[in-house]
Amino acid sequence: MPVAASAIYFLNLRGDVLINRLYRDDVGGNMVDAFRTHIMQTKELGTCPVRQIGGCSFFYMRISNVYIVIVVSSNANVACAFKFVVEAVALFKSYFGGAFDEDAIRNNFVLIYELLDEIMDFGYPQNLSPEILKLYITQEGVRSPFSSKPTDKPVPNATLQVTGAVGWRREGLVYKKNEVFLDIVESVNLLMSSKGSVLRCDVTGKILMKCFLSGMPDLKLGLNDKIGLEKESQLKSRPTKSGKTIELDDVTFHQCVNLTRFNSEKTVSFVPPDGEFELMKYRITEGVNLPFRVLPTIKELGRTRMEVNVKVKSVFGAKMFALGVVIKIPVPKQTAKTSFQVTSGRAKYNAAIDCLVWKIRKFPGQTEPTMSAEVELISTMAEKKSWTRPPIQMEFQVPMFTASGLRVRFLKVWEKSGYNTVEWVRYITKAGSYEIRC
Repeated sequence: MPVAASAIYFLNLRGDVLINRLYRDDVGGNMVDAFRTHIMQTKELGTCPVRQIGGCSFFYMRISNVYIVIVVSSNANVACAFKFVVEAVALFKSYFGGAFDEDAIRNNFVLIYELLDEIMDFGYPQNLSPEILKLYITQEGVRSPFSSKPTDKPVPNATLQVTGAVGWRREGLVYKKNEVFLDIVESVNLLMSSKGSVLRCDVTGKILMKCFLSGMPDLKLGLNDKIGLEKESQLKSRPTKSGKTIELDDVTFHQCVNLTRFNSEKTVSFVPPDGEFELMKYRITEGVNLPFRVLPTIKELGRTRMEVNVKVKSVFGAKMFALGVVIKIPVPKQTAKTSFQVTSGRAKYNAAIDCLVWKIRKFPGQTEPTMSAEVELISTMAEKKSWTRPPIQMEFQVPMFTASGLRVRFLKVWEKSGYNTVEWVRYITKAGSYEIRC
């Protein structure tokens, strides 16, 4: 269920009403008194942003020196309500030159009332896009004297933009060189036991695009996901080509993607926004290709010495390489002295985080560098406590490699003028939470 807000209030820190708008008649005008009495005066503002008083719920958020309070008399979607507040504040800032505080509200109350009538209808959120609203609400807000943000120029053809199906892209765009940049960025999350067995492993990824295309192009993206390939083979009445396929979980798309076509054909078709945007997010839990294997050996020799041996093997191809590899091996707090031997990179002891930090600037594929360290500990008179070994943590970035195996099979661009386009595709795999118990 959407927000179905009965009223929205803008209050200052003293609880004075700056602006309010009633969207339904199921709450009285004195609901703000209940908010002041039961929440503000009891100093419970920082405990929970959702409170229920009587038969109404209050969703509130503080932005600068202003409280925005949404009053709801029914069971509403809380996440949608807070999303509405965040988007509304971004809209107000775009009109006020980047400022949103009590002074900005007092100086622009006429404009705010007009915007509140457009962004919510009978308590239901409507269009909150600044680019679209500025096409027909052309009144300029009173800008803060400290704001240096330039005023956005109005875009022609407002009627088409407001009522058309493509509200995220304006017409009339022209580029000398039509280009599309596509980045597949993945983060690997791993928890491995000291014996080498995988306890938890998944990949979260996103597809980022940057489009510099003229006109109103229609793009079609094909991936090597299992469902998409099976659907394509059914539509074309031909067997599926051999090759690795993956199963995507928890897929979310940008609003520009044609979901009807995706549900029927399993192809990602869209008219892209101009510039940079996030096309989709996904998650992979099966068949993850780990870029690194870490083999640690830590021996405690009495109470004053330790030996640490760590071997790291890069599993990706020999022609690839990782950048900015950092391995953090925890050591006890009473570490006094360390000595290292490494076959690649540099290692040192960082007392601030109680870790041996091994850095390799460029890590080629199919190699196995090692690090050996001798750690001297301070002997204490206190009773010896067993050292709980934190996991080894790893940071890295591997260009042109995907842990999920996701690949772009094709990226087609069609536009009625028939211009030629240049497509660039890049893959990047990074470490999310990459931990190995030792």
